[in-house]
Amino acid sequence: MAVKTNGFTESSLPDELLKLLFALALKWGDLIDLDTIKVIHLSGAMTNEVYRISWPAKTPGVCRTVLVRIYGEGVDVFFDRDEEIRTFECLSKHGQGPRLLGQFPQGRVEEFIHAKTLSASDLRDPETSSLIATKLREFHQLDMPGSKDVILWDRLRNWLIKAIDHCSDEQAKEFHLDILEHEINTLEKDLSQDYQEIAFCHNDLQYGNIMIDEKTKSVTIIDYEYASYNPVAYDLANHFCEMAANYHSEKPHILDYGIYPGLEERERFVRSYLGSDGDLLDDSEVQRFVDDIEKYTLANHLFWGLWGIISAHVNHIDFDYMEYARQRFAQYWLRKPQLMATKSISCEVVNGFSQPT
Repeated sequence: MAVKTNGFTESSLPDELLKLLFALALKWGDLIDLDTIKVIHLSGAMTNEVYRISWPAKTPGVCRTVLVRIYGEGVDVFFDRDEEIRTFECLSKHGQGPRLLGQFPQGRVEEFIHAKTLSASDLRDPETSSLIATKLREFHQLDMPGSKDVILWDRLRNWLIKAIDHCSDEQAKEFHLDILEHEINTLEKDLSQDYQEIAFCHNDLQYGNIMIDEKTKSVTIIDYEYASYNPVAYDLANHFCEMAANYHSEKPHILDYGIYPGLEERERFVRSYLGSDGDLLDDSEVQRFVDDIEKYTLANHLFWGLWGIISAHVNHIDFDYMEYARQRFAQYWLRKPQLMATKSISCEVVNGFSQPT
């Protein structure tokens, strides 16, 4: 995907980052200067800008590589950066993801994982999908510090307030922001059930946040900015919704719900997820979980729809956030009457998208 960058090159890295890189090189016994540093921008990120930076190591023929993450402008409206760093460090101690190597005012330096970042098509490979399901189950079983309360609903309400603050009257009317608090409250009441498992969730498990070692088949989940305790059904719903996206296409904001995973594919993922514990699976349990996941896609559409509206006003990455938001809200209004046993607001098609009337 095309991304506007800060124009970072070997000769224009921030002074604070250079100091950190030189300190790391000294710690590792390397001798580097500006002439030996190579900077490569990695595409596909929609919140931050990500770079691979390398230089010759002390050992001849060996290249030292780190990943540098430049924080996106305005994204502090979505999460607390200090809390995200604490999560990052805690997960690293649990053996999850890369190590944090250092921080500077505009971002941080991370361990570079020598593994393949998945593509959109990789998510549909049955073997890879099963590995992801098993890894996600492991992720959900982590005991993370802090509150274990569900964050989803309060986050949606907070984002709705921020979206209203940023939107013009015309945009607020287009997205029907005046009735979304009612929609959020209704979903919370209807979807929250005592039997549902609450766990530490990634909440953004798109293909770009999954890496695989092609030799060992070891899967690594990265980027925890939106991670929090939530119903695990919501996390799987998010993953399924992401299968409609390809952020490296010519139009990365366009979603294709014609390729949303069918029932057989979703059931296969759920069986791999639940079966990774080694327990015998009950068909009724599997079906109930699949049904819950599908209902939680509604909350996921609101989540990323509001994110898109806010991002359009605060983020300068070259991505059509507003059009992305329109598609997520269109799916919400389209799918709600199909998934919930209640009357839905009547809809009409506007510019190819379903909208409430």
